Parts: sequence; structure tokens; C-alpha cells
Amino acid sequence: MIKIQQHLDLHLVESLPFVLYVKPNSNTIIGYFQQDYEIYSTDDYLDKGFVFAPFTGIDNVFFPVENCEIIVDSIADLKVGFSNFYDEFPSKLVQEKHFELVQKGITAIQKGQIKKVVLSRKETIEVDDINFMLYFTRLIKAYPTAFRYLFFHPQVGFWMGATPEQLLKKKSEYIQTVALAGTQVQTNIDLVQWSDKEKEEQKIVTDFIIQNIEPFSTEIEISEPFTVQAGTLFHIKTEIKAKLIAPEHFANILMALHPTPALCGLPKQEAKEFIIANEGYDREYYAGFLGELQYNPETKQYAESDIFVNLRCMQLEYRKVHLYIGGGITAKSEPEAEFLETVNKSKTIKKILGT
Repeated sequence: MIKIQQHLDLHLVESLPFVLYVKPNSNTIIGYFQQDYEIYSTDDYLDKGFVFAPFTGIDNVFFPVENCEIIVDSIADLKVGFSNFYDEFPSKLVQEKHFELVQKGITAIQKGQIKKVVLSRKETIEVDDINFMLYFTRLIKAYPTAFRYLFFHPQVGFWMGATPEQLLKKKSEYIQTVALAGTQVQTNIDLVQWSDKEKEEQKIVTDFIIQNIEPFSTEIEISEPFTVQAGTLFHIKTEIKAKLIAPEHFANILMALHPTPALCGLPKQEAKEFIIANEGYDREYYAGFLGELQYNPETKQYAESDIFVNLRCMQLEYRKVHLYIGGGITAKSEPEAEFLETVNKSKTIKKILGT
């Protein structure tokens, strides 16, 4: 990663925008190094570059190909050490606050106001010093099947994450997406057994995706649900493929899918309003989306996009790390179990924070 490191050092000194990322199961790291301090955005999602969008989907940050130096490097020989992170179990106050939030969601579902809602909490960890590249290198090594990234813009700040969920992939006129739901911590995939609640949650996500891509695509193919591993966690996954009716429908599908039931809930608008009214904090870029737009730096091919959901992420500030963790709530949810799920998910990121 010598080429990447040289450019990174310069951009950190000058506080210039950049993003580094490694795609799932890849030994290639890609860096977009913007050559000015402007904050760009894309409206029609037909521009070529890298996009970083918030939960609201409004005011995305965009790295245009023409304003960036793009570096492609290898991580095949990447080596990094891990240290133990002392993790205190959240306080009773934090637990009770999340119990109350989840119960509000369950009550709203039982009253018929929503069918499902994804509720999250923000956890802040004090650290003595933040070593961006050490954290990112650990993230790369620890989660090889995830999309791993380190993002910085002086008008936005630092974000980092390892997300297991693809939102939308495009190659020529064909698109791919996935329905991902359910979470378990296990040591072996053979030990994973899914409850009716988890299967229902995953089916809701699959049905939502099909309903939203049908107006803009043809030749829709749907796989059977199967179990996948993401770090120490397991999820239920369904793969979906289709053909775009027209190129401009890529943006229609992207906006129709985001935020998905795995990030927000159903119906989408009502769930989104419930989240904003009840979570008690601004999600910002957590549960947004990010990735390659209309250009693949490895192949140098246009009309290729690879967009991921911004899950398993953290925001980095001076001596503070903010974690964002949540879970899908249905009528069968139990507040205590949902809180423990957020604790397990938080360990995905905390694993890289040891000194």
C-alpha cells in the first residue's frame, strides 16, 4: 500500500478530501484523492465517481472522477496486529432507554401504524488517540467479506466502516441487489437456526425490493434465502437480479430502495418518520449508502456501479469514536433481545479499537 500511503499522508496534512475502500473478498485497495476542497454532489446518479449519501438520501457527497487522482494498490501482503479492547457493558440507563424505544416500535406495529421499523442507538467511546490507518488496516484484515472504507471530507469529517450489505450493483443494463436480515452470533454456520421472527423479517425485505424494482426492470431472478457470515455474525440473505428498462432507471431504483426495510422499515415513509421522531439523534451517514458510481477504477469500465449500505460504521472525532448500531423490530420482537443484538453488532467495530 505504498502508493496509497503516500497520497494519504499528503491529504491528511492538507486536510484534502479522500476515500479509501476495499471491496468484498478483494486484495485491491482503491483511493479517490480529491484535488480541491469543494463539496460536490450528484443529482441523477449518472455521474462518474464515488458517492457517500446520508440516511435521508439528500445532499450526498460526491468524488467526481475528473476532480480526483485515483490510485489502485494491492493489500495482498498486508499485515497488522490486534490488541484487546476493554469493552464495558452499557449502563442500565442506556439499556432502559433502548428498551423504551423498542417497546414504542412494537406498540406502533401492534396498532397498525407500521409493519416493521429499524431502531438504533449511538454509542460514544473515549479514546486516547485515533490512528486512522491502523484502525482501517485492522478493519480490512478482520472483515474480508465486507465492503471496507475510510472516508474524509473537511466539511463532513471522518467515517469508517465494514458493511456486509450491498444496496445495488450495476453492470451495463443489469442490476443486482440483496435482501439481508436477521442476526445471530455463532461459531459455526452449521449451528445457525432461524426463528419465525427472523424469517419473517427477511421476507419483508425481499418483498419490498421486488415491489420497488418491478416498475423499472424486467427479467427478475430471485434466489432462495440462505445463511451468510459477516465477521462473527450470521445473516439470512436472498440475491436478486434484473435488467434495467432504461439507463436512467438506475437512479429510480436506487431512490426507491433506499432506505431499505433493513435500514428503516415498512411502510418506508411512515417508518422513517417514526425513526426521526423517536430515536433522539441524527443518524447522519449511518444507514446511508456509498460506493462506486458509473465507473470501476480497477477495470476502467464505465456504466458499472457498486453501491453498499453504510452499516457497521463509526464516526471518528478528536479522541471520540461514535458507533451506530440497530436492529429490525417486528411485532414478535423482545426489547431485551433487541438490545443484546446491538451489543453483539457493536463488537464488530470495537474489535479494531484496541491500543
